[in-house]
Amino acid sequence: MTNSVLKLPEEALKRLISHYQNKEIKTKNPHARFAAKLPDAMITVYTSGKVMFQGAGAERETAKWGAADSIKEKTASAKGDQLPPDFANRSVLGSDETGTGDFFGPITVAACFVPAHQVELAKELGVKDSKQLTDDYMRKIAPDLKAAFTYSVLTLDNEKYNQVQAQGWSQGKIKALLHNQALKHVLRKMAPEKPEAILIDQFAERGIYYRHIAQESDIIRENVLFSTKAENLHVSVACASIIARVAFLEEMDRLSTVAGVSLPKGAGAIVDEAAAKILLSRGEAFLKSITKAHFANTKKAQALAAKKKRT
Repeated sequence: MTNSVLKLPEEALKRLISHYQNKEIKTKNPHARFAAKLPDAMITVYTSGKVMFQGAGAERETAKWGAADSIKEKTASAKGDQLPPDFANRSVLGSDETGTGDFFGPITVAACFVPAHQVELAKELGVKDSKQLTDDYMRKIAPDLKAAFTYSVLTLDNEKYNQVQAQGWSQGKIKALLHNQALKHVLRKMAPEKPEAILIDQFAERGIYYRHIAQESDIIRENVLFSTKAENLHVSVACASIIARVAFLEEMDRLSTVAGVSLPKGAGAIVDEAAAKILLSRGEAFLKSITKAHFANTKKAQALAAKKKRT
């Protein structure tokens, strides 16, 4: 879905509202002063002076009001379910994960609920796409997010990860189970209140996701939406992403202390070198206890270690 945003002066806003008056609809968004719905576009005027145009006709309608001194923004394209109009300002429970591509360390999954009236608070606390934030910055703001919002964070340590992976579980199944569990925890904490929607940062098609968790006794299905780049679509997913990332970093800190070296992130050549050194100094069992052992890094580290032994 294409979103366009214009920042307009008050006189222009009045003309815009008058133009769409016969298409006006009611909105529960406390930050909106006017909303209108066209066959292929949704227009929302915010108290800040910004106007959001959403839908297939967004660019056409934006062009009617764009001015040289206006600010125009577009959200990154995403794949997945079609989201309702004004979704970014609704009460949403979001979930995300991290650590899946890192040889060292766990997988962490977090879910976080941000009600409509606290969307702006999340932004004031510094929330945006975690890929745009440094690890140090996320460590700094995560305590404020945890204090402000209802959340759950799960950490799957390496020992348990290696155990279930050896049993034939894919990363997709592991992530699906963790997402479902984190969402259950938050829904239980916030009951009897319910979110308007649940948004999962998509890593699998809907059918595959639910096949992964088909044997679970309690499966979250109501109002669940899936989208890639979900952290750009609602701050709840961005909050979850930050909380999950900091949980991952904290476990990496602990493992680094146990290993006696600072463990690198990712799965590149620097990781192979670090793993080889640990293999030589602490042995294969210890290396397995702090890694995702089925990654190709294990064999690369073994080859590097064997080479070092010969020299």
